[in-house]
Amino acid sequence: MPDSAVLDRRQHVGLQKLSALAGISRSSLGPEKKFKFVRDEASGESALAGSCFRVVESLELTCAVGQLVRETVRAHHEVYRTGSGCLLFLAGAWSRAALDCLRGGMSVASVISAMSEGMDACVDVCGRCAVSTEGPGASERPVAGRGTAEVDRETLNVKERRKVKLSRHFCNSESEDVSEAARRSTLPDVIARAARGLSHGRDDAMKLVVEAVRTQSQTNRRDVGSFTFDIAEVVTRVLPGLPEDRACVVPGFVVLLSDERASVARRLEGQRLKVALISGDLSETYRHLGFSRPAGLRRVRDRPGLSGGEDEWTEKVARLLLRLQVKLLLVGGLACERATRRCCGHRILVVEKVPAPVLRAFADSTGAVPVSYASQLTERCVGAGATLSIRRDLGGHGRESVVAAASVSAGDGGRLVTAILTSCVRGKLQTLEDQFWACAHRLHRALKDGVVLPGAGGTEMLCVHRLQRRAENLKDGFRQTETETAADRCRSEVLQLMADGLIDYVSTVMVNTGRFSKVEARTAVSRRLRSPDGHPGVAAGFSQLFSGGEDEDGGVSAAAEIYDNLSVKQEAWRKALDLVFLVLQTDAEIITGVDPKTASEQDNLTLL
Repeated sequence: MPDSAVLDRRQHVGLQKLSALAGISRSSLGPEKKFKFVRDEASGESALAGSCFRVVESLELTCAVGQLVRETVRAHHEVYRTGSGCLLFLAGAWSRAALDCLRGGMSVASVISAMSEGMDACVDVCGRCAVSTEGPGASERPVAGRGTAEVDRETLNVKERRKVKLSRHFCNSESEDVSEAARRSTLPDVIARAARGLSHGRDDAMKLVVEAVRTQSQTNRRDVGSFTFDIAEVVTRVLPGLPEDRACVVPGFVVLLSDERASVARRLEGQRLKVALISGDLSETYRHLGFSRPAGLRRVRDRPGLSGGEDEWTEKVARLLLRLQVKLLLVGGLACERATRRCCGHRILVVEKVPAPVLRAFADSTGAVPVSYASQLTERCVGAGATLSIRRDLGGHGRESVVAAASVSAGDGGRLVTAILTSCVRGKLQTLEDQFWACAHRLHRALKDGVVLPGAGGTEMLCVHRLQRRAENLKDGFRQTETETAADRCRSEVLQLMADGLIDYVSTVMVNTGRFSKVEARTAVSRRLRSPDGHPGVAAGFSQLFSGGEDEDGGVSAAAEIYDNLSVKQEAWRKALDLVFLVLQTDAEIITGVDPKTASEQDNLTLL
């Protein structure tokens, strides 16, 4: 938590801590993320963080609120790979809103009820403004509850004829356009359109994703014409020391080989290989998770001074692999050096640290059955049809004797592809990998959901419009009936504060683009919210404001279509509000019932 944060120990400390922790997400919103160096004061080492998730992972958060934030952000990132900054920022904004309401005398139950109502309204807006990935003229999601005006689909859907010239936030892209790359790859328009709108300024990363889709469609010859994107069969491999323009996508699973294993790979290149899969470690001492050794039992060769056990086990494994004619052994864990050398002597290639999705892909395509121990291998566990090819151009500028890169493919029906990410700056590789996976998951989610949301703040502004209108309707009801209940007043204030949090979010993203000051961003947001044509103009005009900017007369120049994921945005919002509720209720349990005589003790109370 920032050292400058001042906590009032007699107020809801958990909400204050959550608000302070959320401050680290401000510079991580939008595609123009700023790199941060996180320094360990104990060791003096530093780590380069290029996203909100990486910053949170690098910090040593000792308080329970910090640990709760870390676990929430981590759980979201593991599933969606994008939206963590939005989650944490809104958690901080809405925790401040809840804190203001509590200080105004509202009860915890009333705040939770009103905020839940606001979230339901935002979810309803998302369902109404969702745009089909099939593009203009395609069937769209049904719109229920016509008590509100229907969103103008034609306004939300930017014209198809417009060509992308700018990235999401005004950065000129010198690289090939994403949509052009998709069309050149003969992919359907739906993928080209979705990739273009979901790149969010990361055109290079999205181009690799589009290439992965194309490669999968080419290798899946059994289903000609299928362009589904199976993200489970996409892996990444980072190679430091090469320029970033050397990044590419190749079929199969790319592995880096030492000189000894590279010589074995060259002898196996072009052959159809029998393959065996081991999910655990390739070592004599490995035991699966949950294994319990009987108490008091000790093998004779476990005694110090007896080293023949490992040699005997290594020879036994080598003979078993030779008898089964296995030429490729994929190991999910680590492989002991002695067993690896022994297998190389028999021209058997051992690849360790293979991800679980890769093992599953090889099992599906070759018929191999993964086992936990090498001793469990039988003829029915061995698969066939794997191939291997050397990728010398991915090595180290001709230093093939030191390291070589090989692509291992899982038969004719395999859809496994590897995205190779390169950079001369080693510390940037993690960021490039995160950007690739963010684009891959956005495209995967869009195709899976079948719909996308107006991006560049358009959806948030529609939600702000809905929340403000509800709050205003409640106030109008007070004036007409000349009666005001505490519950209605609470609802009105909470809804307005939730809208303010979304306005702060959009304004912060605009400031991060570098084209707006904080005052200019707030002014632009206020102007769009006062759009005379109602909330359809709010979304379309704001999206254009992000993409093309305003001209001197206050008009909006041409813009590119920008989209966000429906499921990702809704889940980030829900997780943010759930985090606020959890901390709020924990605060309430600690603060409620405190005797005034113990107020001095309350000053020293540290929540969680």
